Amino acid sequence: MTPSAVLPPPDELTGTGPGFPSEAALEERLTAPSPALVRDLAALEGDLLVLGAGGKMGPSLCRLARRALDEAGRGDVTVHAVSRWSDPAAAQRLAEHGVRTVAFDLMDPDADLTALPDAGNVVFMVGAKFGSSGAPAHAWAVNAAMPDRVARRWSGARIAAFSTGNVYPLVPIGSGGSTEDDAVAPVGEYAMSCLGRERVFQHAALTRDARVALIRLNYAVDLRYGVLADIGARVRAGEPVDLTTGHANVVWQGYANEVALRSLRHATTGEGFTLNLTGPETASVRRIAEWFGHELGRPPVLTGTEAPTALLSDASRCHALFGYPGVPLRTLVHWQADWLRRGLPLSGRPTKFQTRDGRF
Repeated sequence: MTPSAVLPPPDELTGTGPGFPSEAALEERLTAPSPALVRDLAALEGDLLVLGAGGKMGPSLCRLARRALDEAGRGDVTVHAVSRWSDPAAAQRLAEHGVRTVAFDLMDPDADLTALPDAGNVVFMVGAKFGSSGAPAHAWAVNAAMPDRVARRWSGARIAAFSTGNVYPLVPIGSGGSTEDDAVAPVGEYAMSCLGRERVFQHAALTRDARVALIRLNYAVDLRYGVLADIGARVRAGEPVDLTTGHANVVWQGYANEVALRSLRHATTGEGFTLNLTGPETASVRRIAEWFGHELGRPPVLTGTEAPTALLSDASRCHALFGYPGVPLRTLVHWQADWLRRGLPLSGRPTKFQTRDGRF
């Protein structure tokens, strides 16, 4: 099978399901828990603490957890969302949905983590990516040094820590992507510091009986940001879409957050539990741009030639444990095109998924 045959052409499959008229409607869908998540969180022991909850995925993860716990009848479990909360309105919205927000600067090396709540379950979402090539020391301090402090502070908790597929090398398009058992080979300071994060948490699992799950994610999309927003916005603006990095993995953010929460039950000592988290497709950038052209009524401007390698992950283990993502790729493109037509907000923070030299 050639890479272009991985996905059907636009006229063979149309997007299904309505789009979203507002950010509120999008958030409602992102935070709707599945029955499986409700069952898993019903068995949660202790409170849930989300570190770095103010980022792109954190607010919806916290609200998703709160809704699942409420459906499970676990009102006794508190969801603590920790962030600097530079946007007080974001904190207020979470508080209105029953999440306890905690203003705290985790980036401060002198910050006393004992001031934060005890919890039996921790989701670690803190990270430094963009600008890491120009400030590598900061990237290592955040991505590799901070995990040691977290693992010591919540040594008795289950910890699900977000990592990245960037710890893998670029692999041939037809390979199906790197598996969790493949050798890591990070390129650039960001990827190396993220592998440092993993090793620090693994050391805690090996030496202090910490229970750890490492989540290698690439790339989540929620319509306001992501690979699809990056491509679709360029097609809509008539700007060139570079095909050099011609293939990528993407996954619906609602599924990614759900898997992160459910992985808490798989956190373990020893080597820890490592999981690739992404969608099942090797998605063709050319094909996605063509789909957007079909949806938006303007042919995409394509430049460059697809390289024979890309950053790709095989998430078969994830799908076997947690099922396939509930929103297929073609529907995500349909929703993204509708979002762009409506002129709804974008984060303004591109993924830079095209980067091949590890410099972010």
